[in-house]
Amino acid sequence: MGAIPPTSNPSNRRLDSWKDIAAFFGRDKSTVRRWETERGLPVHRLPGMGRGSVYAFTDELQEWLRKPEAQQEGLTEGEPPLASADPVSEPRTRWLTWIAAGALAVAGIVVVYSYRTLHFGARAAVQSRSRHVPTPEAQDFYLKGQFYWNQRTPESLNRAVDSFTQAVVRDPAYAQAYVGLAESYNLLREFSVMPATEAYPRALAAEKKAVELDDASAEAHTDLAFTTLYWKWDWPTAEQEFKRAIALDPNNAHAHHWYATALLAFRRMPEALAQIDWAQKLDPSSMAILADKGFILYYSGQQEAGVALLRQMETAEPAFVAPHRYLAEVLRRAGNHTSSLAERRKMDLLLHDQADLAITDAAERGLETGGFRGMLESTLSTQEKLYPQGKVSPFALAQTCAQLGRNDDAIRYLREAYDRREVSFLVDLQVDHSFDHLRSQREFQDLQAKLNAPRPD
Repeated sequence: MGAIPPTSNPSNRRLDSWKDIAAFFGRDKSTVRRWETERGLPVHRLPGMGRGSVYAFTDELQEWLRKPEAQQEGLTEGEPPLASADPVSEPRTRWLTWIAAGALAVAGIVVVYSYRTLHFGARAAVQSRSRHVPTPEAQDFYLKGQFYWNQRTPESLNRAVDSFTQAVVRDPAYAQAYVGLAESYNLLREFSVMPATEAYPRALAAEKKAVELDDASAEAHTDLAFTTLYWKWDWPTAEQEFKRAIALDPNNAHAHHWYATALLAFRRMPEALAQIDWAQKLDPSSMAILADKGFILYYSGQQEAGVALLRQMETAEPAFVAPHRYLAEVLRRAGNHTSSLAERRKMDLLLHDQADLAITDAAERGLETGGFRGMLESTLSTQEKLYPQGKVSPFALAQTCAQLGRNDDAIRYLREAYDRREVSFLVDLQVDHSFDHLRSQREFQDLQAKLNAPRPD
């Protein structure tokens, strides 16, 4: 793979699929694929992901246009259809081209293609004339929301919420805008410091409205399944919603992806692998899917393959949070605390999470001076200072207390994690080795029984 050029220049955008690259030139995918083979079109590939997982930078494509190879194809140095575009200020026609979203009337059928990436990949949603067609102004705001949502940063996700809200205000019957709102809130819980108690209720309200407006929307059912599981902790209903979404649209990568992560939570590993493989086939350039695949591979017993994939992704896209989060976790469980804390620091900086960064600093100091126990004691001291401010998870405190042998404190914090409906309580309680010595205690078993969840394999 060639060197990745800098992207600090705001006019230099990254195009994350053959479809994006083709749209940049206003040509079809087969043409730009041929240009790569015959004319040296500058295209990059994600490491180890095959020939279909490609990306390109607009500055490099502009430079290529000046070369004789491009001019042999009848191209000029003039600006391609999307070159150096500002997506927020461009007119609606430019948006429709860039995001690959448009309304095409063919034989009385209106098909709306909505291009979206999970930081990199793409998926399409198809609507027929019998389903709601949004107003042009609402669709403009929806597409802007998509642009910001794709970036998956705390700042961009808040802008996405603003844009999707404007879309709903201008067209209250626009189900897909409610889907966008729900997905933004779900990601704000993961990619920012927004607490689950704020993010999930807002997401759930938007999802229910989306399903009410369009019960045939696979994406609405997928999002409803996600929040039903991680907020309501209702696994049977969540699984029904995932299966309904896939039945509505078997080629929806989003549905397969989030179903895979739900199956991972309950350690149904063969099914999780099958679903994440489907998601990757449908959206091979999605970094979110690839990161989750690395995590699933690790917990499926393919530790080397999982870590190798996460490392490749970390090198290719260091500003993407998920590989750092997953590497921090698997390295912690492997006992490699120095490397785990280094990954956690990268994650904290990307998320602008000053509270967790303070905990990471304390853990590193404690590890250096007092080894593993020094790391835990220093971590707990900082956690206890931040906890009254609402900046630390009770589940995280329970983990630290359990590892230090402070069993009564660990149980107390686990009760608080349950009362707050913490995701970690649902996902990790049954498998985290920090609590192994507590599993025979009645208080722990009572908490475990409250989950009413399928036991891991």
